[in-house]
Amino acid sequence: MAQTFDAPSKAILRSQIAEHIAETDKPDKREPRAGEEPLPQDRYFDRELSWLKFNQRVLELAEDEDQPLLERCNFAAIFASNLDEFFMVRVAGLKRRIDTGIAVTAASGLSPRQQLRAISEQAHRLQNEHAHYVIEKLLPALGEEHIVLLSWDKLTTAEQERLSRYYRQQVFPVLTPLAVDPAHPFPYISGNSLNLAVLVENPTSGKSHFARVKIPGNMPRLVPVDDLTDEESREERFGFITMENLIIAHLESLFPGMIIKEARSFRVTRNEDIDVEEDDAENLLNAMEKELLRRRFGPPIRLEISDATSPFLSQLLADQLGVNPEEVYRLPAPLDFTVLFELQSLDRPDLKNRPFIPTTNRQIAEVESSRAQDIFAAIRERDILLHHPYDSFSTSVQAFLAQAAADPKVLAIKQTLYRTSSNSPIIDALIDAAHAGKQVLALVEIKARFDEDANIAWARKLERAGVHVVYGIVGLKTHCKLIEVVRQEQDGLRRYCHVGTGNYNPKTARLYTDLGLLTCDPVVGQDLTRLFNQLSGYAPKSSFHRLLVAPRTVRTGLIQRIRREEDAAKAGKEAWIKIKVNSLVDEQTIDALYRASQAGVKIDIVERGICALKPGVPGMSDNIRVRSILGRFLEHSRIYAFCNSDGPQIGEGPISGPEVWIGSADLMHRNLDRRVEALVRITAPEQIDELIRYVDLQMADSTASWHMQPDGTYVHHSRDDEGRPLVDCQEYLIRKHTRRPRANS
Repeated sequence: MAQTFDAPSKAILRSQIAEHIAETDKPDKREPRAGEEPLPQDRYFDRELSWLKFNQRVLELAEDEDQPLLERCNFAAIFASNLDEFFMVRVAGLKRRIDTGIAVTAASGLSPRQQLRAISEQAHRLQNEHAHYVIEKLLPALGEEHIVLLSWDKLTTAEQERLSRYYRQQVFPVLTPLAVDPAHPFPYISGNSLNLAVLVENPTSGKSHFARVKIPGNMPRLVPVDDLTDEESREERFGFITMENLIIAHLESLFPGMIIKEARSFRVTRNEDIDVEEDDAENLLNAMEKELLRRRFGPPIRLEISDATSPFLSQLLADQLGVNPEEVYRLPAPLDFTVLFELQSLDRPDLKNRPFIPTTNRQIAEVESSRAQDIFAAIRERDILLHHPYDSFSTSVQAFLAQAAADPKVLAIKQTLYRTSSNSPIIDALIDAAHAGKQVLALVEIKARFDEDANIAWARKLERAGVHVVYGIVGLKTHCKLIEVVRQEQDGLRRYCHVGTGNYNPKTARLYTDLGLLTCDPVVGQDLTRLFNQLSGYAPKSSFHRLLVAPRTVRTGLIQRIRREEDAAKAGKEAWIKIKVNSLVDEQTIDALYRASQAGVKIDIVERGICALKPGVPGMSDNIRVRSILGRFLEHSRIYAFCNSDGPQIGEGPISGPEVWIGSADLMHRNLDRRVEALVRITAPEQIDELIRYVDLQMADSTASWHMQPDGTYVHHSRDDEGRPLVDCQEYLIRKHTRRPRANS
């Protein structure tokens, strides 16, 4: 279905796009209450520098010898991939704002150019540390396990002959050398592609020429040398040569008659952030497809070159690509260590984490043990709190949708889709439901960064199947994770709902820690009906009871509750706040937490990535502790818990005892101002206790974590004073769940 925009919507959109580009910081403008001193001006850490500290923690996992070797390789590859995205989006956005003159001083007090300079200094240091660690430590450690990265001159004659045949048959036909001369301009270098800069000399004229060879991105970069065994150790050897080294060894086939003077690898990172001005096109899909084409030609923001590259060739590349000296990263070859992801397919289970098979959620399993699988029956008994990946996604959320699609009593299914997997059973279930004649609404967020192509394809596939596809509210990304199933039952219509913290993606559900609530509470059902109507139609003044919904009520609702704890502490009552998020950046929320800390509220924060709050600062945040958890799973869930000692009413309905919310929203501007997010209040006492215990486990001194210091550094606590390993909370939960019935995936 085409989505059009009227003049008022276009005007609103233009202002939202301007706000998105500027990303102005929004400190809390509230005047201090009586007796309160103004908060210090330097009370925030810089968001971008905080992210680099997060990636440094990823690098520390790669360096951690307690981790299995191939898992360390995986973390080293994640570090490289993370940094690529950081440059493509965050650094690119900052440079764009500086170039257009709309950049503003960050809440941290750094000017845009100071910010860019600090990012450059830290990124250079981190990339050098990462590259040298991989080459000097990780690759030798792999060699000790007979996983060897070889150079051409280290191969035997037989190995060279075999690889030469492979090159002639499989690689040479794919390569396209591009010369640079008066008839051939400098070629376009696609973002994140690996290339060879080749300097050749014409033996007749004596003149030198530049050429570029692109390393094929659709072929494995690690080429197996052979499949023989290492006779000395009688263990299988996994020998590889990089594709670029294989090509360099055969460059004469690409430039016959020329003298090869120099050949070095290089790589360019480009601005790949998407900025869709939806008023430029009537159809949002068409606008997005055009922007995806433009993305490929974004300006360069980083040039990575082999540190063995000659000054002449280095300067030629920098000049032709238009990068500044500080944007050039000279690194030891091989470049681009995302190549280490390819080692994950090796059959070396002894060098990996032990396999983990998710288990069926206990409440679902109990119902299945007494009757045929019936997710609806399990939900009718009581709300079900899911904790992925420990609780299987396939036997819970995926089974819920599949049953809804097949059940003749189900009349309608409504779902948001932000990211999903290829060959997604989620998409298949929605299509099956539409084919069965049910009303199916899919709210597809086609602006989900780096998943835009896939989501456009899903949107078109769903439309062809008869699913009602909409793209949300103009100017806002729809990031909430919601499913509503409407079912005809004996006593009337009943709505079954899922509200989650993670995407409906069966693949990442095995790798991310996320929470979800399955419920048929009529209050939640009414809330979701109103929210879906707001997203698909015109209902801007909808109100909610068990939900907080951004951009209208998440920030205000959370700050209300933070201030309630502040007032309780001032009255001498018990007061605490426990928060688990991916990132904490929003200045209004941070200031509210500072005020609560000053009043004596004990505040525990578990964050994975960015934290702009300064913990443990005397007089400002003495009562705030911040810890970070990284491990084999990506911590992705969001929990907001409040002591609520008085149990006063905020909004609809009295609440007694601790108040706990889960949902999709992080404490960032984009989540609170530019996205549709949803938090749901947990009401079952045992589930409230479970979530509070979960945060307490991650905050415990006996749990391995990074402790954030007042100066913004993080100290890794992994062993106790006697050298014994601290509790790995993820492994602890794996062991806890392995006693449950096994899931099918």
